[in-house]
Amino acid sequence: MTVVNKNMMRQMQQMQNKLEKAKAELETMTVTGTAGGGVISIIMDGHQMVTQVDISADIVDEDDIETLQDVVMAAINDASSKSQEMASRHLSSVTGGLGIPGL
Repeated sequence: MTVVNKNMMRQMQQMQNKLEKAKAELETMTVTGTAGGGVISIIMDGHQMVTQVDISADIVDEDDIETLQDVVMAAINDASSKSQEMASRHLSSVTGGLGIPGL
């Protein structure tokens, strides 16, 4: 193996290690999505997993479950969008914006 190939392999291994670390860090990073003027808030981690749901009693009306469902869905979508953006920024800081598929 040539010196160039050894250096390239070492650099690829270093990048892989950095990516694994960055992916692990995403578990501890969170975003908050809200809807309905803050009556619903969803906390989501960097892996797009919901970790907390807060629902204000003001939005709960047993005669209007559809509104509650719509507001919860909007808050989840808000959190998901923010989480994906956060993960993309965090991982691109490691890859240098290479746009590696699957990240």
